Amino acid sequence: MAEIVYPPVIGAALTMFKVLGMKINIEGADNVPTTGGAVLVSNHISYLDFIFAGFAARPSRRLVRFMAKKEVFDHRISGPLMRGMHHIPVDRAEGAGAYIAALKALKAGEVVGVFSEATISQSFTVKDIKNGAIRMAAATNVPLVPISLWGTQRLWTKGRPRKIAQRNIPVTISIGEPMRPQRREDMDAAAAELHRRLSELVDKAQRSYPDDGTGAWWQPAHLGGTAPTPEEAAALDEAERKERENRGD
Repeated sequence: MAEIVYPPVIGAALTMFKVLGMKINIEGADNVPTTGGAVLVSNHISYLDFIFAGFAARPSRRLVRFMAKKEVFDHRISGPLMRGMHHIPVDRAEGAGAYIAALKALKAGEVVGVFSEATISQSFTVKDIKNGAIRMAAATNVPLVPISLWGTQRLWTKGRPRKIAQRNIPVTISIGEPMRPQRREDMDAAAAELHRRLSELVDKAQRSYPDDGTGAWWQPAHLGGTAPTPEEAAALDEAERKERENRGD
């Protein structure tokens, strides 16, 4: 597979991070396999998470094929880039096609990235986990690697203005030990275990973050921030879903 687009995009991102003095800390990078297929599952707190989740695999010299909503591929700017990097479009109305494409990539030895919460968590805690990523890993007998991101929400997240040009923002990327889901395993139980592991990684990153964020909008409520509680965030998500339905989206 020709990689004409991905390397320059990574180079541009690295240059931007350097110019902005961004402090990126990657923990547990050796948990990403250097060869063979793998599913990376990340929490989701920012519109830029695919960039940073992809960086989790950089020390292992892997390129990640992210599953992303079809609308991103339809955009006149992001679309050509997403297709050029061989990411996988997800059509909500025809999800089976994306699932089959992801299985094909995994069987070919690719690394596939998934945001199993489906949408950005406005509480900055881990939402309910969909079991699609676990089913993919089990079907292709590849490891599933949990990843937590923290700090990315300060750059651009739902309901907040973009502040991509901020300087000296710390970002923590934590990679947990791989899971090995099996075909006959209870997928819901495996999803609960993945949720537990992701939550532990996120909580550790939050508590060890250089700026404790007490009273900050980007810190979760249970740690003294002013972000919505999980219950309040769920209500916001539901209101947004109903609004999309009313618009016919």
